[in-house]
Amino acid sequence: MANHKSSEKRIRQTKTRTLHNRYYAKTMRNAVRKLRALTDKEEALKLYPNVQTMLDKLAKKNIIHRNKAANLKSSLAKHIQGLA
Repeated sequence: MANHKSSEKRIRQTKTRTLHNRYYAKTMRNAVRKLRALTDKEEALKLYPNVQTMLDKLAKKNIIHRNKAANLKSSLAKHIQGLA
């Protein structure tokens, strides 16, 4: 258990930040999943810029690693190119 006021505050802050980061990470995963499930190239091309922006923002705020964002964007672009 926490012995100092500062450590109690740190615990509260960590809990809040964890919930915030978990929400945005889950939203990102759902968006990526939705894009990967698409089979129509036009729809995928419309959705891709939004997902790409989301990944960049999350990487900028250190919610996900910048290399993970780059890898996801690359694999999604490759997926879209493969659609007929």
